[in-house]
Amino acid sequence: MDALKFITCGSVDDGKSTLIGRLLVDSKAVLADQLAGVQRSGETDLALLTDGLSAEREQGITIDVAYRYFATPGRKFIIGDAPGHEQYTRNMVTAASSADAAVVLVDATKLDWKNPGLELLPQTRRHSLLVNLLRVRSIVFTVNKLDAVEDPAAAFNNISGALQAFASAAGIAVRAIVPISALKGHNVVEAEPGWCGYDGLSLLQLLEQLPVTGAETEEAFSFPVQWVEKFSSSAETKQGRRVFWGRVATGAVRPGQQITVLPSGQTATVAQVLDHARVPKDVAAGHSAGIVLDREVDVSRGDWLLAPGVFEPSREISATIAWMDDEPLVAGRTYFALHGHRWVKAKVKRIVHKLDINTLAEQDADHLEPNSIGHVELALQEPLATLPYARSRMLGSMVLVDTASHKTAGAVLVR
Repeated sequence: MDALKFITCGSVDDGKSTLIGRLLVDSKAVLADQLAGVQRSGETDLALLTDGLSAEREQGITIDVAYRYFATPGRKFIIGDAPGHEQYTRNMVTAASSADAAVVLVDATKLDWKNPGLELLPQTRRHSLLVNLLRVRSIVFTVNKLDAVEDPAAAFNNISGALQAFASAAGIAVRAIVPISALKGHNVVEAEPGWCGYDGLSLLQLLEQLPVTGAETEEAFSFPVQWVEKFSSSAETKQGRRVFWGRVATGAVRPGQQITVLPSGQTATVAQVLDHARVPKDVAAGHSAGIVLDREVDVSRGDWLLAPGVFEPSREISATIAWMDDEPLVAGRTYFALHGHRWVKAKVKRIVHKLDINTLAEQDADHLEPNSIGHVELALQEPLATLPYARSRMLGSMVLVDTASHKTAGAVLVR
């Protein structure tokens, strides 16, 4: 099976780093000297296997996304350990944007687990909403630290009920809700039938069966130009014409097909297609390609090559936005917008509403505070060819960047 890229997310100190450490140790992906290096007072601190920054080790928190790799006999995995603190939500969004699955941890000890109508933590709700908005294909809830409560079965029953109610109200499709103890290893790698009244698969067994996010081959051809190899005289290309390199975003490209260049509007025919190893062949979405056109056309980094007559470039965009800057988003401000490799200026015309993460209600708003989610309307300096994010992750996503500080300010999902 294809390698599965998944992230762990949730609230602060829910045990995300410890869970990844447990997966690495129990799947024999950690060497003895690495284990010896994460000893504290004679005890193995599994979280230190991913929390490698000095600030993370000093404070006992995750700040940046740490990627780890491991494999079982049935599959390879790429794990992203995302921070739980609200101020690092932008890092979590970065990790989720390319993930196939998300494991959302819930700490049983932080909740009123004896109460069937318990309230989930705000960051649990926020991360769940974000991974769902970002179209992460599989979402798994894991209830952690059940070994530390008096009645694990009752705690799991009440917490899973609250998670199901929240997911149903938010329109989140949940693959499974799994009880675990990352510290003790219960139900992480090996299933423990009957523990907490749960008879399903262990977390790792479940991860081994999850599907990966497929390339968008059904959409019309689109290709963001990343690099122009000028006046190549290599034997692989015809007549020494320029080669336009990048990764096919949607559809496929083959010799003989017509293309339109955005923003110039010029048209041409594909004369030759090279794969990443410079071998002439057709290339589909998700793979790198070098495209040679039949005539010299003015194409630069940031331009898009598109199937003609399919896309309708527009300067007006309605979008859902996850706001990550420390400065609130207000109408009238201008930002840089990055779409593919193209930079354009984007002005915030209007804030339509913001989402209350507790009630899931849409509220009128005149600004979006840090780490909030809202619906905005943007006016672009130049037209872009976009599709709704619900249809295309590649064409429906943009990043807003502050024009002064150059910090990533918001993740934009076209509606």
